[in-house]
Amino acid sequence: MKKVLGLGNALVDILIRLDNYEILREFSLPKGSMQLVDIDKARMILQRTEGLEKSLSSGGSAANTIHGLARLGVQTGYIGAIGQDKFGNFFRSDLEKHHIEPYLNYRKIETGRATTLITPDSERTFATYLGAAIELKAPMLLPDYFSGYDFFHFEGYLVPDHELVLKALKNARKNGIKISIDMASYNIVEENRDFLDEIITNYVDIVFANEEEAKAFTGKDPENALCEISEKCEIAVVKIGKNGSLIRKDKEDFNIGVIDVKNRDTTGAGDLYASGFLYGLIHGFPLDECGRIGAILSGKVIEVFGAKMDDQQWGKIRSSISSYYGLQF
Repeated sequence: MKKVLGLGNALVDILIRLDNYEILREFSLPKGSMQLVDIDKARMILQRTEGLEKSLSSGGSAANTIHGLARLGVQTGYIGAIGQDKFGNFFRSDLEKHHIEPYLNYRKIETGRATTLITPDSERTFATYLGAAIELKAPMLLPDYFSGYDFFHFEGYLVPDHELVLKALKNARKNGIKISIDMASYNIVEENRDFLDEIITNYVDIVFANEEEAKAFTGKDPENALCEISEKCEIAVVKIGKNGSLIRKDKEDFNIGVIDVKNRDTTGAGDLYASGFLYGLIHGFPLDECGRIGAILSGKVIEVFGAKMDDQQWGKIRSSISSYYGLQF
C-alpha cells in the first residue's frame, strides 16, 4: 500500500468548550481565527477557563490528517519538533501508539500547544503557542525522511517559514512524491498569498481549502475560487461546511454533500476530510468517491468533542467503508 508522510506544527491540543463569547473579547481573539500567543498568554487563558469542559490530545492540522489515515490502516510518518517535557512525551507516544513513524526533533523550549476555544455556535478559535514547533527549520529536514513515501501532506500553518516549506517541497519532488496542502487559517492565507500562489503553481498537486481560506486566496466565492485554484494544481477541493465540498480536476466538477450527523464540535473536520480524501486517492477511487469518504470522516468527527475519535467510532467507520467499497482492514 502507498505511504503518506506528514509535516506540521507538532502541538498538543487543549480543547475548551465556552459558555459564551466573553473570553474571546477579553483576550482579543477574533472568532474563527488562529492567533499566535506567547507562553504567558497561553497560561492566562488556561487559568481563565478553569472549571470549563476540557480535553487533551496530540494535534496540529497535518498530525490530525496523518492520524486519520493511520486509523484506516495506511502506513504513515510524521515530521515535527517537540520539547523534552510531558507534552512532548505525550505527543510522541500518541504517534507510536497508532503506528505512525515519528521523525521528531527535540528542542529546549516547551512543546507547542493549541488552545482551541469552542463557542456555543460550534465555531473554533485558536490561541496557539507554537513553542518547540516553530524551531523546526529547513536544515532539520533530512532527505531520508522522504524516502519510500508516495504522498506528502503539509499544513498551511507552516507557510510563514518559506525556507522550511520550500526545502520540504523540493525533497518531496526529488522522491517523486505527490504533494497536498491544507491551507490553514484565512489570516495566514492573506498574509502569505504570493508565496502560496508560487508553491501551489510550482509544487503542489492537491489543495484543500475551506470557504474562508479560498476567498482569502482568490477573493472569490467558493465556486469561482475552486476554478481559479484548479488552474494552478491537479486537484482542488473547497470545503463549504454544512453544504459539503466542491472538487475540481481538469474542468470536471463534483459537488459532495454531507452525512446526517449531530454537530457537537467541528474541531478536526477539515483535517479528517483530507484523511478520507487521500485514502480514496491511495486506493485509486474516482474523485467523487474520495469526497464521500472525506465526508464520512469529517461528519463522524464533529459528533465528538475534539479531533480524535475512539476505537468504537473508528470501528464503525472502517465497517462502513469495508461494506460499501469492499476493502479489508
